[in-house]
Amino acid sequence: MRPVTKIDELANEFLDTNVANYPTYATYLGMPGGERDLDDLSPAAIERDYQLAKSTLAKLNSLEAVDDVDLVTKDALSNSLEGEIAKYESGLTFRELNNIASPAQGVRDIFDLVPTKTAQDWENIAARMRKVGDSLHGYAESLRIGFESGNAPAKRQLEEVINQVKQINNPEGFFHSFAKGATAEGGLSDSLKKELAEAATAATEGYAQFGEFLTQMMPKANPKDAIGRDLYAILSKKFLGAAVDFDETYEWGKEELARVIAEQNAVANQILPGANVAEAVAHLEKDPSTKIHGTDALKAWMQALSDKAIEELGKTHFDIAPELRNLECMIAPTKHGGIYYTGPSDDFSRPGRMWWSVPEGVDTFDTWRETTTVYHEGVPGHHLQIGQSTYVKDTLNKWRRLASFTSGHGEGWALYAERLMDELGYLSNPADKLGMLDGQRMRAARVVLDIGVHLEKPNLEGTGVWGFDYALNFMKSNVNMSPEFVRFEVTRYFGWPGQAPAYKIGQRIWEQIRDDYKARKGASFDMKLFHSTALNLGGLGLDALKRAMARA
Repeated sequence: MRPVTKIDELANEFLDTNVANYPTYATYLGMPGGERDLDDLSPAAIERDYQLAKSTLAKLNSLEAVDDVDLVTKDALSNSLEGEIAKYESGLTFRELNNIASPAQGVRDIFDLVPTKTAQDWENIAARMRKVGDSLHGYAESLRIGFESGNAPAKRQLEEVINQVKQINNPEGFFHSFAKGATAEGGLSDSLKKELAEAATAATEGYAQFGEFLTQMMPKANPKDAIGRDLYAILSKKFLGAAVDFDETYEWGKEELARVIAEQNAVANQILPGANVAEAVAHLEKDPSTKIHGTDALKAWMQALSDKAIEELGKTHFDIAPELRNLECMIAPTKHGGIYYTGPSDDFSRPGRMWWSVPEGVDTFDTWRETTTVYHEGVPGHHLQIGQSTYVKDTLNKWRRLASFTSGHGEGWALYAERLMDELGYLSNPADKLGMLDGQRMRAARVVLDIGVHLEKPNLEGTGVWGFDYALNFMKSNVNMSPEFVRFEVTRYFGWPGQAPAYKIGQRIWEQIRDDYKARKGASFDMKLFHSTALNLGGLGLDALKRAMARA
């Protein structure tokens, strides 16, 4: 086992401090502590985090790496800290509100991960639900700084979050339903059931007050969606762990989109000779053999496909430890429209989970569309990547294993994994390949859309800049998904700048890293070894990954 170094100690100390400061982070990581608490999201807490990032970076810069593991840790942690400092100093921290990945969702979403087996677990949940109002109040005060300074979130995002709050604030809303459904080994006492009901009411009221705050702030909301090149550069680098040329990337995105469309047309012709993509999709949508009806059936189908992939790939193309072979496919209790993965706890007592938040009104699903989603979220995608990082305790410190993550690395790997499954023959059915290409097309399209919107580039017709209606129609023409999902996604891009392009840009960089590695190794190139070496580094910024793999 590798000895713990000074850089390891500092990285672990930084993680431990954040876990102590943020109880939901501990829950997310599956670490003990803070089970009865929620996060302080106030301006004072944000200032505390800023000072911690600056002091940690100063200490890190004073330390010398003793081996290559240290060198990678220093590279990755420096990039992460610099990103957080730049985000705070730009004011972006005080406008962090969107329809998918802001504290507005996070305060509720953490209840999807809390332990629920015992009466003690439910006592903790009741205590935590009572803290919802305080956590959201602190968050509101932080947002108020953005509203009062003119660096406010966009009006569109306020409207979306207000609607999400309304879903929570009704008699059948999340907290009431969660409390009513409480069960535990040995049962729950009447007094605990009453406490849960009262706590659910308190949590719901906390969200109601937060919704009122957002409504009051509406006149101060930013009417403009675009954040501009300078702020976009900060967020893009944070999501990628790398700086890219936006103008070159925008042009590459258009070229990649055209390439994927051409590939789709070729596959469409295999499905129905002479057909274009739209005609092939219409043909598939009439095929009852590709339909799944209801979320229970969707969950069972996802689980079976995931289990098969883990079993087969673990025999051939990847080293998959026993601890990683349990992946649970879940239907999320929310109806916001996202599909996401949550990693295992540090001891693997809580497995990795694939979540599907199915939008209201959506009850039918197509297997050809969703096969690649299972590979993206599961194995060889996020579950293998994040689970492996958690597993390699003998080499990596806690921060590297549990907390070092960028969208470009994580989502880029997942898109890389989709293409890899095609290379390995798992998408030999043209319909399944068309579904994969539909996802790849969407990711290429949003590189163009996201950069176009936030840098206020002329739209593709030259009729003005990228407005919401134009962007919505652009995405509708480039994906075969429900209107509800497309609207949710486009709203996400407008409110979470730089994150969505990180998928396809990350895939591009992953493929460049593999090509460079392969060229360097020549006849000795081993794909399985490449994957093991890269995944055993943990989740790095892409520049740090590139430098580490150049030395491998």
